[in-house]
Amino acid sequence: MMSQRRGIHLDQSELLCTKGCGFYGNTGWQGLCSKCWREENQREKQKQIQEDCALAERLQKEEEEAYTSRNQKAQSQPTITPFGKFVERKTKEKSSKVNTVTKFFSPSSKTPPKKDSPFDAHSSPSPSSSTSRHSSVDSDHATREFIDFLKPLKSGREIFKQCRAFTESMVYKRDMAADELSECVQDFYQNLSDRLHTQFKGSSDHVESVMDEVEKYMMTRLYKEVFCPETTDDGKKDLAIQKRIRALHWVTIEMLCVPVEEEIAEVSDSVVKAITDVIEMDSKRVPKEKLSCITRCSKHIFNAIKISKKEAASADDFLPTLIYIVLKANPPRLQSNIQYITRFSNPSRLMTGEDGYYFTNLCCAVAFIEKLDGQSLNLSSEEFDHYMSGQASPPWPQPGGASSSSQGSAALSQVHKGLDLLTGLGERQERVLEEARQLESDLIDWTDEVEQKVQSVLESFPPETETPAPPTASGTAVSATAVSAASAIDSDNVENEHLPPPLTPQVFAG
Repeated sequence: MMSQRRGIHLDQSELLCTKGCGFYGNTGWQGLCSKCWREENQREKQKQIQEDCALAERLQKEEEEAYTSRNQKAQSQPTITPFGKFVERKTKEKSSKVNTVTKFFSPSSKTPPKKDSPFDAHSSPSPSSSTSRHSSVDSDHATREFIDFLKPLKSGREIFKQCRAFTESMVYKRDMAADELSECVQDFYQNLSDRLHTQFKGSSDHVESVMDEVEKYMMTRLYKEVFCPETTDDGKKDLAIQKRIRALHWVTIEMLCVPVEEEIAEVSDSVVKAITDVIEMDSKRVPKEKLSCITRCSKHIFNAIKISKKEAASADDFLPTLIYIVLKANPPRLQSNIQYITRFSNPSRLMTGEDGYYFTNLCCAVAFIEKLDGQSLNLSSEEFDHYMSGQASPPWPQPGGASSSSQGSAALSQVHKGLDLLTGLGERQERVLEEARQLESDLIDWTDEVEQKVQSVLESFPPETETPAPPTASGTAVSATAVSAASAIDSDNVENEHLPPPLTPQVFAG
């Protein structure tokens, strides 16, 4: 029965930071918000630094003790000859020179070249020829838009100079770990935001608008360097989640308890739009634009639920429907996009607001899909394994309660009506084909009959052939009919006996 189905439930408190700060958490940050995650990460680093310092001190102490012990043993042995001391000194000098030359010629990637002219839109770092050609149409357009936005601001020139210098320095840090790159970007966001709050005297809206443009400019230029970097396994995670979603193609709306009726045209349209938006997320470069795709997708989902239930949608309805949309869409590079937003988005946008709420739900949906089992779908483990291996397919439609059975019977009756209609159309088609074949046969018979009649008429009345007339003495031709008529009249033996006898003259007495 439907009442026994427990469905998918997620308490709203589970979306919040586990530290209890009130902001939205993230599964990529172990359930913490960006602020608490940074603080926890810094504490872990400080702890690691202290442990490393203690280890270094202990190793240094052990080395000093070993050095003292070796000196004491050396003093008890015979002293080294002057020539041996000379050889040892030369060896040390040679190794020192080699190390110095190696350091001198080794490339340094810590200090990038400095640039002048702070509003030079086309200035770019040049660590290599390939990087110098990296400036695409999108990055140039974003640079021009950023400059136009900053021109009215008093500190616009300084902001552009700092952002450009930071993006150039980030190109030289491409070999760093993704978490370290994220920390660099987040530190820059935080420092710039603090300075802007001081400058604009607490005008949060103005600061947010500036930070949005800063994020757009920086991430458009750094997209290829920081999206799915080679130092991470984001690509492998993308393939794994895509394979997982393909294996779950058999999951139905009834299994997820999704309150959506796709038979309604408007609901079906909202579902298609939601799928399109979540797929479109991969085509965007800026984290804010990717979040906008997720927000539009979520709003289409809420609209579909509202139309289906004819009432406002709840959070318990939203998450199963979002899972269903993700399973139907199978978005490309899903894990890479989530990690990119997590690492390089403006942290305040993920902590509060509708963007943060919908993004947190998407992360929960992906985590649910990765851990999906038979119990989550109200199936036994044997059924789940059979469906996943392809040995069996779930029944369609799946039987449920009274409402489900009524919907199933209605659908079944509609199917029967369609089959009856198809059967009637098939019979009509057979009759039409039979009549067409009969008409074709009648046409063939009529054609043969006409040909026979024409042939018999031709045989009864053969056409007369005219022979050419011989020429006369004067050179003109005389027709054959005239010659034959003349010969018939002058001849004593007339061929045609039915002609009346000629008239004889009679004498009348006067």
